[in-house]
Amino acid sequence: MTTSHSRDLTEDGVSAHTAAALRAAMKRLFDGKPQRTDGRLVKENLWQEAQVSRATMNRATAILAEWDSHISQHGTTTLGEARRDDEITRLRRKLAEKTAECTLTNRRLEAAATAIAALHHDNTLLRQELAASGRVTQLRPRKG
Repeated sequence: MTTSHSRDLTEDGVSAHTAAALRAAMKRLFDGKPQRTDGRLVKENLWQEAQVSRATMNRATAILAEWDSHISQHGTTTLGEARRDDEITRLRRKLAEKTAECTLTNRRLEAAATAIAALHHDNTLLRQELAASGRVTQLRPRKG
């Protein structure tokens, strides 16, 4: 005996309205344009995005097969997540370059500071030596 309820079900195993809601939710999630969830490509977001119960979603076996097929082909990373990950990778690379640049600059600064300190020390010793000897040697002017 067939009930009127079973006659209302589509080949997807749910009502036409529910199937449409699930397919629309699936499209929004795959397109990266969720309305009711955070957009992650997980089944929990599918039933919440479609505003149906988890049990209802689970009865839609054909739609779930489409979901699983898409996820196996494209992965669970949304377009927005892929862009974000690419941007993070680019920024990390740039940060590494700038860090290496700063390290090199710091090494050069330390070397310059050491050279300046050594020259200052030598200059001080020479001034003390001149002051002790009391004589200053004139340098001949350069010929142009």
